[in-house]
Formats: sequence, C-alpha cells, structure tokens
Amino acid sequence: MSRSRTLTVALIQERNHGDAAANLAVIAARVAEAAAKGARLVLLQELHNGAYFCQHESVDEFDLAETIPGPSTEFLGNLARQHGVVIVGSLFEKRATGLYHNTAVVLETDGRLVGKYRKMHIPDDPGFYEKFYFTPGDLGFTPIDTSVGRLGVLVCWDQWYPEAARLMALAGADLLLYPTAIGWDPEDVPEEKTRQRDAWVLSHRGHAVANGLPVLSCNRVGHETSPLGASGIDFWGNSHVLGPQGEFIAEAGTEATLLVVDVDLGRSEHVRRIWPFLRDRRIDAYADLTRRYID
Repeated sequence: MSRSRTLTVALIQERNHGDAAANLAVIAARVAEAAAKGARLVLLQELHNGAYFCQHESVDEFDLAETIPGPSTEFLGNLARQHGVVIVGSLFEKRATGLYHNTAVVLETDGRLVGKYRKMHIPDDPGFYEKFYFTPGDLGFTPIDTSVGRLGVLVCWDQWYPEAARLMALAGADLLLYPTAIGWDPEDVPEEKTRQRDAWVLSHRGHAVANGLPVLSCNRVGHETSPLGASGIDFWGNSHVLGPQGEFIAEAGTEATLLVVDVDLGRSEHVRRIWPFLRDRRIDAYADLTRRYID
C-alpha cells in the first residue's frame, strides 16, 4: 500500500458581492478562515472579482481586464504569503490591447506568481458569450509546480473535455483543479436543471476515475441578472472534492460555502496500481483524436 500524503484543501464558493473590492475583501476573510482550519491549498471560483459579465457582448466590459502580474495577483500573492497557503485564482487577463484571456493564476506561499493557465476551450452559448472576450489559451496543458504538488489547473468549459484532463495527468499532475462559473436558466424545468448539474458532476467524476487523480471543482452561487433582459443565470454551486476513484470527499450545496477537507494524494499511487489505465492505453491507435471529425 502506498504511503498517505495528506493535503488540506479549501474551496471558496461565493456569490458576487458587487465589485472587485468587495469580492476580494470576502476572499481575504475566507482565505484567513481556511488557513486557520489548516488549509494549504485554496481554490477560488472562475472570474471571482465580479459578476459573470459574459452574459452579453459589450466592449465596455473589457475595462475589467488587467495585466498579469497586476493588481489582483499582487493582492492574492500578499494573501498567500500572509497565511502561508497556495492560492489558485481566476482573472480576466489583458495581455495586450485587443488581446484578452480567461486566465487562472497560481500564487505560492511566499507570494510569488509561480504559474498561469489560459483557458483553452472557449464557449459561445446563450448567456455564455465568452468567445467575444477571450482568445483561446496558448500555454498548453502544463501542470504548475508548487510547494503542495503539481497542479493540473483547468478552467470551467475545459471540464467537458477528457483530453484536457488526460494531458494534465500525462504531464505529471498530482491533482486536477477547475475554477468554474456554471449555472442554469431559471426558466428551465426542474428535470432539465437536474440533468445539467448531474452531467457536470459526472464529467468531473469521470476525469478522476480515468486518470486516478483527485479533482477539485469550485463553482459560484447566486442569481445574476442578464444585461440583455433575459432570465439570467442561477449559479448552482455544488463545488466538490473527489478522490481518485471518483468518490466524493466533500460537496457543497447552493449557498456560499467554505469547504475545507483533507485529500490523500498518496492514494493515486495505489489506485493506479490496481486500475492501470495509463499502462493499457493504445497510443499506437489514437492518431485520429487529432482530427475534428472522422468522415
């Protein structure tokens, strides 16, 4: 049996509090609380500085973007250093005039920005008009080395793509992390809402099982109105931490929540020994995966 290697993680599931200053103040309080409970790794939700602005297409929203490094990475870095934790945040990155990304950032316990991941898969659906704002990522699927392990950081829409999780696993990630902003149309019938949320959870459980890795997914909560006058989005929360066999270690509900839980990173070694999926992959037969469709 492989040795236990326990990492205490925290997921900050929050609603939008109005603007960046208010949201970051809440994050600061939550990080302090998480650290007091022993957390060494803190995961924030997608685009945590404000409302989910991608419900419409407006050039004015680009004013929210900032450089990386920039004000928010400095703020989060100070928090990480103050509390001795690794923080994974999610920002609207201004790379250059007319060039923007949806970017996750990783701050080390000494406050340094040690890595970033630019969201690779960009949705364009009713209420989720991200292609208007974000250029697809160009940093690849590269885990970020930290004092608590190699972090396979992905973002929201990436969660539907097994290729992304697999490539992070093949590159040596110790766990997969997904800052997320996902919810349903309030006008959807209850059965459709349940199907959507269950599919989302199942996708993460599948990534955990197929790769033998823990998975952390942190979503936002609360109703956010649409600037277009549509019904808006009810963000459903349900942030969760999964073990390497897809088992639930912790799961939040639909309210603002701080999840703090222990994850045994050593279990991945044991699980991969009894379920050696990486060993049995037929890499000689997968060339067609790089094709858009097999006609």
